[in-house]
Amino acid sequence: MLKKDILIIPDLAAFEKLINRDSKPYDINMMVMPGTLENKHKNIDPEKGIQALRRQFNLIYILLDGIHDIQLGADYRWLKCNDMVIVPENFLAASPNVRNCIGYCIHFKTEFIQPLLKGLLTEEFPYFKADAEHIINLTAEESGIIQQSFRDIITEYDRFSHEKDYLLRNYIYILLLRIREIYRPHARQISQSATRSQKIANEFKHLVEKNFIRIREVKEYASMLHITPKHLSEVVKNDTGKTPRDIINYMLLLEAKVLLGSTDKTVTEIAHQLSFQDQSHFSHFIKQHLGCTPLELRKKL
Repeated sequence: MLKKDILIIPDLAAFEKLINRDSKPYDINMMVMPGTLENKHKNIDPEKGIQALRRQFNLIYILLDGIHDIQLGADYRWLKCNDMVIVPENFLAASPNVRNCIGYCIHFKTEFIQPLLKGLLTEEFPYFKADAEHIINLTAEESGIIQQSFRDIITEYDRFSHEKDYLLRNYIYILLLRIREIYRPHARQISQSATRSQKIANEFKHLVEKNFIRIREVKEYASMLHITPKHLSEVVKNDTGKTPRDIINYMLLLEAKVLLGSTDKTVTEIAHQLSFQDQSHFSHFIKQHLGCTPLELRKKL
């Protein structure tokens, strides 16, 4: 497969081969891939973890044990036991540190369950929206419910049945319904307990995720939030430990890594796509933050 074919990981077969380093043959048209984290992560490169990428399919997983971090857009966290993570399709994500993980996961394409949806996936299940809370820490009881749904899906996936697609579609829909039932009170509690400063910081991160290629100036984000740049800087620094500029630059670096590591685009083409003035400005940006040239970075990815 040519690098230019995997700018956005287009199918589950490519993901299994390139990221999970699974040598088994998979149907390029498959739309569902469930499993356990211990099985899916067993061959992941321990030095690189899961590199920055965009999937053209959804990911849901629950971590029960092990070391696992997650960069979801502009948000970075270390996961803990019973954290459930939702990664919507085409969402920029990376996990540099993945070791000894235990849990369950599923990748699925939206069109697979579309026959059961009344409208858009994000309308029926709002936790797939880009600005939703994508990491929820479950209680032991809630975790048990979600784990059972995963086990039902895996069992059905592994058995032969002429009704396999129909059954899997319904089991996945049940999983999504159970997540929605659990998700709502958690999201409400997170929203209600967030301070005004935390809400501003979260809004800023969501705005950066949507606009970082086009908008680079902190003052423009401050204007969008109707506050001063100084206030925005104070709020974001207190909430994240990073400056607004750090977060904007980090998103640019992640996107640069996706383009350098997963495409055959030239450095000039990537510089243009990321709205740098020219190749030299892009190269200076990479050198300043990572200590290497774009071509040297490409070789490392």
